[in-house]
Amino acid sequence: MRFLGNILAVIIGIFLFFMISFFGLVLVAAIAGSGTDEVRVKKNSILELDLAGVSMDYGGKSIYKEFDYAEVNHNGVFDIVRAIEAAADDERIMGISILNNFSELGFAQTRAVRGALEKFRKSGKFVYSYASVYTQKDYYLNSVADSVYINPVGNFDFKGLSSEVMFFKDLQDKSGINIEVVRHGKYKSAVEPFLQNSMSEANREQLTELLRSIWDAMAADIAKSRKIPVGMLDSIANGQLARTPEMAKSTKLIDVIGYEDQYNDMIRKRLGVEPDTKFNRVKILDYAEKTGNTSGEYAKEKIAVVYAQGEILSGEGSEAYIGEGSMRRALREARRDKNVKAVVLRVDSPGGSALTSELIWREIELTKKKKPVVVSMGNLAASGGYYIACGGNRIFAEPNTITGSIGVFGMLPNVTALSKKIGINTEQVSTHRNAAGYSPFSPVDPAFRELAQQEVERIYTTFLDRVASGRKMQIAQVDSIAQGRIWTGRQALEKGLVDEIGGLDKAVAEAAKLAKIKKYRIANYPEYEKSFRDLLAGLGVPFISAQQVIEKEIGAENYKLMQQIRAAAARTGVQAMMPFEMVIR
Repeated sequence: MRFLGNILAVIIGIFLFFMISFFGLVLVAAIAGSGTDEVRVKKNSILELDLAGVSMDYGGKSIYKEFDYAEVNHNGVFDIVRAIEAAADDERIMGISILNNFSELGFAQTRAVRGALEKFRKSGKFVYSYASVYTQKDYYLNSVADSVYINPVGNFDFKGLSSEVMFFKDLQDKSGINIEVVRHGKYKSAVEPFLQNSMSEANREQLTELLRSIWDAMAADIAKSRKIPVGMLDSIANGQLARTPEMAKSTKLIDVIGYEDQYNDMIRKRLGVEPDTKFNRVKILDYAEKTGNTSGEYAKEKIAVVYAQGEILSGEGSEAYIGEGSMRRALREARRDKNVKAVVLRVDSPGGSALTSELIWREIELTKKKKPVVVSMGNLAASGGYYIACGGNRIFAEPNTITGSIGVFGMLPNVTALSKKIGINTEQVSTHRNAAGYSPFSPVDPAFRELAQQEVERIYTTFLDRVASGRKMQIAQVDSIAQGRIWTGRQALEKGLVDEIGGLDKAVAEAAKLAKIKKYRIANYPEYEKSFRDLLAGLGVPFISAQQVIEKEIGAENYKLMQQIRAAAARTGVQAMMPFEMVIR
């Protein structure tokens, strides 16, 4: 027995040795890989603007406490904006090329990058654009260029904006899986897809006005860059008068019809490079990494920019969603740091958990007592996103920001019909009348529904109070523009929900003004605490999940539909959430 025990000990020892060695190698690889090769920018170079890998405002900083290791990403929208700003002053960079760019950015993010390109042009350097296919949103970005090229057999999309909303009532009836809804708000239509099979008039009204407002802001920018009246742009969209390269050129939306090699020849000519020779190029993400790691002029005083991006949920949070862990820690650190003189809260969120929104709102209120808090709204600052924003000393929004949606709802998955179909029956035994609460296997008790409605009303009243206090309005006044209705930034300015139209740069300037400082540097928050598993995933070590297998089997579109239903069923507690998931085309 002692012999077998010794053998087992040796085997375990060998196993532990290899495991520790493996983890050590992974850590070394992570640390070594975190420092990218030095990007060399040669004289007479162009910056290539490819935004395919950019989706979030903030790339994020991750902390792996197990190894005392930090990783900073410079692939956020504002890393791109800062890189373009740096390129304007970099004598080695002669211009920017936007080549076949396909972006996942929202309209407000696109406008921020577009604004940076516009400033870049004012430095005297060029911006050129080429694409085989222009979507409307990508053309909005590209229209700022000095010269816009399109492939002779390319496609050009310019027909106005449209949005599609899915409805799931028939699916619920057929499957036996239902979503029980408790809500407050005439326009709180997040739950409409689970209650009916068509769009309500209230929802259609707000969607129509929203799309028109976003289009007006986009058209105004295009009109200014292309020197085409807005009314003409509307006529082009209505008649689809730019659907071919020739038609796009005749309407002055495009400058040149040509091939990519001809486009490159034009750049060579501008750079003074011989035909058929390579010219110097630098990728925007590489340049953003370089500028992000380059120390600028040091200033002791700081402005903290705290990024709140994604759905508001419980937990730590990450680059993809807002959790109370990282957000509350970030606000506390900024509040306690004597060198931080002001805080800018950058919000890009459709909302989510009402409880988490309240916890973050409280941290902002505590921070305001110590130093100014200015809010910058991105693509979305709706429902819970507006909840955490409403207390700012001053609020900025882009004209095409989607905001408001002041309303709440609760959703309860119910499988009573399905359980009966498959032969499941449940019964309950309780000591008190309401002890059992809610069961997804039983019809909703009217008494429980009444209690749930009271909870929704309580949180809605609290929401109104937070907005009224932050915006210095009467509760009745807030209620008249609330009811779950969404607004664009321009509309929100008229309603008193925001103070000024402008991007993150204006919000930072306002924060400096309120703090009475002139020289400062930016400190980005939050820092996300991550695990060893997250580190392995970042290095490309695969973890095959059941979800990945299902997606492969049923297809991406069907999987997305399934995820929407699952996400709705998984939300617990009362939600302060944007009315719907809206894709604008």
